[in-house]
Amino acid sequence: MRFYAYKLLLLFIILLTSLTQTAAALEAPPLKGRINDYAGMLSPTAARSLEQKLAAFERETTNQVVLLTIPSLEGDVIESFAIRVADAWKIGQKDKSNGVILILAKKERKIRIEVGTGLQGVLPDITAGQIIRNVIAPGLRSGNPDQAVSAGLGAIIDATKGEFKATPTDKKATRKKKSSGYGLFIVLLLAGIVITAVAGSSSRTAGVLAGGVSLPVAAGIGLGAVLWKLGILALLGGAAGLLISLLMRLFNAGGGGGGYGGGWGGPTIFYGGGGGGSSSSDDSFSGGGGDFDGGGSSDDW
Repeated sequence: MRFYAYKLLLLFIILLTSLTQTAAALEAPPLKGRINDYAGMLSPTAARSLEQKLAAFERETTNQVVLLTIPSLEGDVIESFAIRVADAWKIGQKDKSNGVILILAKKERKIRIEVGTGLQGVLPDITAGQIIRNVIAPGLRSGNPDQAVSAGLGAIIDATKGEFKATPTDKKATRKKKSSGYGLFIVLLLAGIVITAVAGSSSRTAGVLAGGVSLPVAAGIGLGAVLWKLGILALLGGAAGLLISLLMRLFNAGGGGGGYGGGWGGPTIFYGGGGGGSSSSDDSFSGGGGDFDGGGSSDDW
């Protein structure tokens, strides 16, 4: 029985390691301009037009809005990937944090609007969600990415001017979207508890290992995927694992126990091929040091 408990624990650790590798952080690609079409979703004409439109908007307001399309998230979570892009690109002025990044993941059909802290008052999560669902997603589903992206970026610009409002229906949908993220954390945490109980009933050592390894790792993965903004809870998950381990040790002492893999793969994959790419004539374009804290919204198309 002890052999099977250790074997079960080993398999669980291997599974968690595999999941961690699968969800390895996908690196942010280089910032080439305001339009970064790595997935080749836009026509060259549309890419040039949008580049000019966003440049004019920045000259008028100092707000920076950029687009990023990628072929695939490679197993990553778009919210986590988006914040890494935001941290790397620093879109928006440092003293204003007035940047917005629109991200499209082609293979997974995911959309994310990442909003700098300085624009969250005029472009809150509710409004970003409405733009995704009502403006961008319909055009992408109909096979017209040029129109969808153009309309989406236009809606983002309007929102920063206070000319785009969310409806009560969208507010309810946004709340539902946020609350649904707790499911993965609960499932992984329960799985860790079950493994701890099974291993601990067979051996004190196995119980300690299971509680000290499986629960913190399970909690960390679940929270990292869906509650990264509340990362402090990962520490609570680890504390819960330690508590379970101690309780299991006491139980055994009294009862006798018993017997995006990440990376971009090189520029040949993402720079070559058709599509609009970045058509910026301003090679010196870069973010101004804007700050992001995960504000924005995500959805599918």
